[in-house]
Amino acid sequence: MKLLTVKSVDEVKKILIGNFQSIDMYEKVDIDDCLSRVLGQDIFAPEILPSFSRSSVDGYAVNASDTYGASESLPAFLEFIGEIKMGTEAELIGFGQTRYIPTGGMLPPGADAVAMVEYTEKLADQVMLYRQVGPGENVIKAGDDVKKGDFVISKGTVLKEAELGSLAALGINSVLVYKKPVVGIISTGNELVSRQVGELQKGQIRDINTILLSSIAKRLGADVFECGITIDNYDQIFEEASRLLPEVDILLLSGGSSVGTLDFTAQVLEKLSNKNVLVEGIAIKPGKPTLLAKVNNKAILGLPGHPVSAMMIFSYFGEILIDILSGSKDIKVKKICTALLTRNIPSSAGRTDWVRVKLEFDQNSYKATPVFGKSGLITTLIGTQGYIEIPPHKEGLEGGSTVDVVFWS
Repeated sequence: MKLLTVKSVDEVKKILIGNFQSIDMYEKVDIDDCLSRVLGQDIFAPEILPSFSRSSVDGYAVNASDTYGASESLPAFLEFIGEIKMGTEAELIGFGQTRYIPTGGMLPPGADAVAMVEYTEKLADQVMLYRQVGPGENVIKAGDDVKKGDFVISKGTVLKEAELGSLAALGINSVLVYKKPVVGIISTGNELVSRQVGELQKGQIRDINTILLSSIAKRLGADVFECGITIDNYDQIFEEASRLLPEVDILLLSGGSSVGTLDFTAQVLEKLSNKNVLVEGIAIKPGKPTLLAKVNNKAILGLPGHPVSAMMIFSYFGEILIDILSGSKDIKVKKICTALLTRNIPSSAGRTDWVRVKLEFDQNSYKATPVFGKSGLITTLIGTQGYIEIPPHKEGLEGGSTVDVVFWS
């Protein structure tokens, strides 16, 4: 298989969305451990929220009709009969009476509004009100948030702080979530040795792609199997990939995806997938020799061996794939800032270029400085905050122009 028919970035995104579905496997998890997990059930309120009417301000609980006509020149006088304590049931007030109520305190029977303390004055056993209030003013009524049986959170939602807080408020302490996709990683190359190796022999390099890809997969919400290094030998790569594939949802083969005599990744993908290879290259720099195959609902990605290419490709397309498999219906919005480009960036028409940049804040605006370097130079990523995307119809960007910087996820 030769990398002749490359696809655009948008075409690859459509291929991922059109060919892969969520993994319909679930587990029940305590909400303490549910941050960023994908909800596997619809949530309906088992009770009303809030469970009692409460004050939204510090003030005095009143019957609104006792305040009508009150003004600074003609205040209303009410009998003060005590304070409402937090966490206790409030006692009745009658007409012409009032109790002090803190924010969040339970509205007592007989009261239908709260006068803000800023518009009152307490003198001994009387309270003067300098502004009238209407029924329901400064009050959160029981059930204002949700009624019993109301639909609250939909299946497929990524659980964040607000969702977890709502579950806790409703007394829901565990929920069904989608099981995390499992990513398996195999690094290939005769030159590779473990990253734990101290002194390198001539011609050897430490395997850094495994830790790069593993870190990205975990950050994106997947579990990881690190399978170590396989030499550039078709039989060994195929045997290791065949052994691992049943255990994972995404299989990453790092290295050996470019055209060359020792590049067996393409052959392995063809055989494993029964020639169901979906992508044989992407019109992008870095990362053109990227491969994608499908086995049932499992994805096999052949990634470039150069670490910058592997990292950028998997950060982008891996996030889409993991979101799909994990059941997420939320579309992640990439964080972007505008910045002034500090120098020209050349580019070739017909392909998408991702150029990593360093950002600095100067005179109330961001400045983006492109970082150039071959994709095998991992330290060029240090200190970069994101990248600029140059679309295929442009032949570079001019220094001084305004650009969008996409932050690393």
